[in-house]
Amino acid sequence: MEAAFVPSLPWIVPFAVLLISLAVLPFAAPRFWESNLHKLGVAVAAGVPVLVLYLIHAPHALVEAAGHYVSFIVLLGSLYVIAGGVLMDGDLEATPWVNTLFLAFGAAIASFVGTTGASMLLIRPVLHTNSERQHVVHTVVFFIFLVSNIGGALTPLGDPPLFLGYLAGVPFTWTFRLAPHWLFACVCLLAIYFAWDTWALRRETGADIARDRTRVKPLRLTGAHNLLPLAGLVAATALLSEPWRELAMVALTVASYCTTSHHVRHANRFTFHPILEVAAVFAGIFLTMIPALDLLRTHGAAIGVREPWHFFWATGVLSAFLDNAPTYLAFLALGQGLDLPREVAGLPHSILAAISVGAVFMGAMSYIGNGPNFMVRSIAEARGVKMPGFGGYMLYSAAVLLPVFVGLTVVFFI
Repeated sequence: MEAAFVPSLPWIVPFAVLLISLAVLPFAAPRFWESNLHKLGVAVAAGVPVLVLYLIHAPHALVEAAGHYVSFIVLLGSLYVIAGGVLMDGDLEATPWVNTLFLAFGAAIASFVGTTGASMLLIRPVLHTNSERQHVVHTVVFFIFLVSNIGGALTPLGDPPLFLGYLAGVPFTWTFRLAPHWLFACVCLLAIYFAWDTWALRRETGADIARDRTRVKPLRLTGAHNLLPLAGLVAATALLSEPWRELAMVALTVASYCTTSHHVRHANRFTFHPILEVAAVFAGIFLTMIPALDLLRTHGAAIGVREPWHFFWATGVLSAFLDNAPTYLAFLALGQGLDLPREVAGLPHSILAAISVGAVFMGAMSYIGNGPNFMVRSIAEARGVKMPGFGGYMLYSAAVLLPVFVGLTVVFFI
């Protein structure tokens, strides 16, 4: 039997170059970086050497990566378009309690409509509610933490890694076991956010606070018929296999787009720019990280990853930079290759929980950790919020998330 191809260590350079480009170009060349075609060009330039290498030595790896990429983009794109047809309109008073309830509600529904669906449904009313305030960046950052990532831990539809785990044999309802981890993280982050937003509100001017109090408009839901195709996505994920699942998602997306009025999408300021940005950037990420994942699968056991807390941190740290979906699969394969009890999908429950929580929760550590992170950032910037760059965002995530993750480790994984 022919040995599997494993690249040498220098083949992680294209991936590193792409990461550096994502961090530097938005500041060094902002006009250039505005174009999704330019983003795609950078992704292609970084990915071509890897493409050539694997076409020669392991074309099946390209086919597998392409399949994961297509499933990933179809799921994200479907949730993005359908949720973009649901308009939650209104302007509440932007108090810490209101903002905290927005984040809590988003975290609660993210597992059932997907982190992308929940993000697209709620980011616009959150931004509208806070439009009279000057200090809004922290709200968007915590939104990414809770709604775009951690909230999606309870079902395979919630976050792409869990969706890929379901495809790899994890039972659909197994993820309900992650409810204690989910609750611990959500309560901690909501408490931190409430304290932070209370402090931030005191920094607002009296005129801004007065304007916020006078521009109150009750929330109203328009385009509610799109909740039906959202439910259809849940059913397709749970009941169908590839390629019928993806075809059903595309059909539901087309039906939603064609039956939603232009008024609703215009009021939502819906454009395809954010999802096309994700598609362009992640095309390069999925391609250039193939060597890194192959090296991880081959040499991962040598780094001594065996205990639940090992898997939690190893999966999580790499999920922040390698994208959490394929990283989840890499550590799933690593765990299955160890001599451990085979309780679910070839792993102990404790190890699978550590991999799942690490991938989902630490996808919030950087903009590239999970697809919705980029979309929320793009929408916020389009609404005039000056979001931090790649490094600036990670200062937030390191300061806020790392202590919570240490607490998770102590409570659940040691």
